[in-house]
Amino acid sequence: MSGKRNVPIEMRGAEFKEVGYRLIDQIAGFIDSIDRKPVTTDLSFTQLSSIIGRTSLPEDGKTAMEITQHAADVLLNYSLLNGHPRFLGYITSSAAPIGALADLLAAAVNPNVGARILSPAATAIEKQVVKWLGAFIGLPACFDGLLVSGGNMANFTAFFAAIHIKVPEHKREGIAGAIGKPLIYCSRATHTWIEKAVSLSGMGINSIRWIPTDGANRMDNVVLEQTIREDKKNQMRPIMVVGTAGDVSTGAVDDLKGIAAICKNYDCWYHIDGAYGIPAAVVPEQRGLFEGMEDADSIAVDPHKWLYAPLEAGCTLVKDPNHLIQTYSSHPVYYNFSNEEEPEARNFYEYGFQNSRGFRALKVWMVLQQAGRRGFIDLIATDIELAGSLFRLASQHEELEAVSHHLSIVTFRYVPPGYPEEGLNKLNEDLLNELQCNGDVFLSNAVIDGRYCLRACIVNFRTSEKDIEEVVKIVVRNGRNIIGQQ
Repeated sequence: MSGKRNVPIEMRGAEFKEVGYRLIDQIAGFIDSIDRKPVTTDLSFTQLSSIIGRTSLPEDGKTAMEITQHAADVLLNYSLLNGHPRFLGYITSSAAPIGALADLLAAAVNPNVGARILSPAATAIEKQVVKWLGAFIGLPACFDGLLVSGGNMANFTAFFAAIHIKVPEHKREGIAGAIGKPLIYCSRATHTWIEKAVSLSGMGINSIRWIPTDGANRMDNVVLEQTIREDKKNQMRPIMVVGTAGDVSTGAVDDLKGIAAICKNYDCWYHIDGAYGIPAAVVPEQRGLFEGMEDADSIAVDPHKWLYAPLEAGCTLVKDPNHLIQTYSSHPVYYNFSNEEEPEARNFYEYGFQNSRGFRALKVWMVLQQAGRRGFIDLIATDIELAGSLFRLASQHEELEAVSHHLSIVTFRYVPPGYPEEGLNKLNEDLLNELQCNGDVFLSNAVIDGRYCLRACIVNFRTSEKDIEEVVKIVVRNGRNIIGQQ
């Protein structure tokens, strides 16, 4: 048999340029016009499915140009635009455009960043990125780790390392073979990842000691210490405390230094969930909030949140990286991945759950360089200032009630004069549902002391003071419309 093989998915350089250049032009136009588009479309899943197409998988392939143009039409015109300046929902940042170019470049080379021999350049870049992230938030040089998909996995990776180190019999005997019941301590404001982690680890939800929060939504450290002391008296086994550096509902930061002292006194692994908030430690005026984080055993931080990297990019930082290796490393006979001749090199599969790993680090590496430390100080500080402006405007408006402001998260309610208190939760829930559909602004919700609140999280370099003023007008206008329909 002779001649070239027919490969339907190959693209020669000329075709790749033609298709790629057209797509780049469309993306560039999208970036320039994103502020003039609706934040989201009010289309049903059925309508979107029809736009995508309900045909079965084609027997014969289509051209790259046809496929790419259809995909661009769908994504650029019918997506929720978290890069829109009035997207303030959840904690999904406006992604830096250079990150899109980074993902294109990473996918073109397609390294498997599980082992150094499979990804020599990518491994070196990821190692540098991890060190940069630790230094960025002000950690000692001993901290190291790896990139993962996001907050859940960043926290999981640290959690299972803590179990392995604090309950060494777990690896062979399982959690049922532990001596004494291992317990985890965290506040009621902790993200739901902790429930997933204890469930999947075999510890069970009852292994969590939920510590109440104070009036500022921070873990009550007095109750924390009392609970640990009582559990030890009862022959329980406290092994880990989770502090939060920016909780997802209000942005509150726990007393990290106080938690560190308690963990040291009772020999508990100290983990900080800083997935959202801990990048704010780079801002000099905010640094005091994070005092004590250097005493943590592990920290989670998500570059795809407040460092504006495209999804997915989370990071686990551990004070002693050998704890990760002890937890996750394995050496089957079919791996020829030794680093004995280069002790500074590493195989990232030994640091976490994944063996095959994509090149997440490239977009983070490029975004960090583009802004630089000073650029990020300005970006993050501006987001915090904008949140302050929203809180102030809500405080001043007779139809709004400002509830909380921590870091770049603000919660508030629509409270028209004379409206019965017992109906306000339903009113604000209806209002949020309307706002999440009409495309003018996208907020999320929080429940604080039984009050259903609107929640704005500003991790968006495109948001301006004008946008914040518009948010107040949009909320009040839509609230009045709902009242008028009742």
